[in-house]
Amino acid sequence: MSIKRKLAMSIATAVLGLILISGGTVAYFNDTESATNTFTTGLLELGINKDIILKIDDLVPGDTMHGDFVLTNEGTVDMKEIILHSSYEVVDKGESNHDDDLGDHISVEYLYNVYDRETVVFKKLLSELKDNPQQIMDEFPAGSPEGKFAVRFKFIDNGKDQNHFQTDELTLNWNFEAVQRDGDHDLQ
Repeated sequence: MSIKRKLAMSIATAVLGLILISGGTVAYFNDTESATNTFTTGLLELGINKDIILKIDDLVPGDTMHGDFVLTNEGTVDMKEIILHSSYEVVDKGESNHDDDLGDHISVEYLYNVYDRETVVFKKLLSELKDNPQQIMDEFPAGSPEGKFAVRFKFIDNGKDQNHFQTDELTLNWNFEAVQRDGDHDLQ
């Protein structure tokens, strides 16, 4: 055998020996664990017990109408507040109203009932509520008792001729908006 061949064989044997020695002496422990995280969003669900709070026919100046309804938090998320959005449309079926808004002649007294004691939330003309959201309730936690409300509408008799409102129809739309609680910066 030539020297080059002997030298190459010696190097190969040395490398093989080092690999076997180091592979046999290197040992370590290994362990793994896993965890599963679940994120479920909450449900914001405001309930109301009626689709129509009041339907009145043959209304005349001086009349007062009463209605009541119940709001519930049917979701899993606390509500920070409930906001009332009001809009209405007057259908002038008789004599021209000459830009006299029937909503300027109807007052609204909005009441919240807690433990059979009524608290006035607001008292305004219907025209003042139009496109002017009002907070009617704050802090409505999930699972809390229902919120009982009453409302009184009065067709104000201003002592003047209101004949131009005869046979007119006012359709009032109330939308109740539930606002979620503020986000928790340290939710656990």
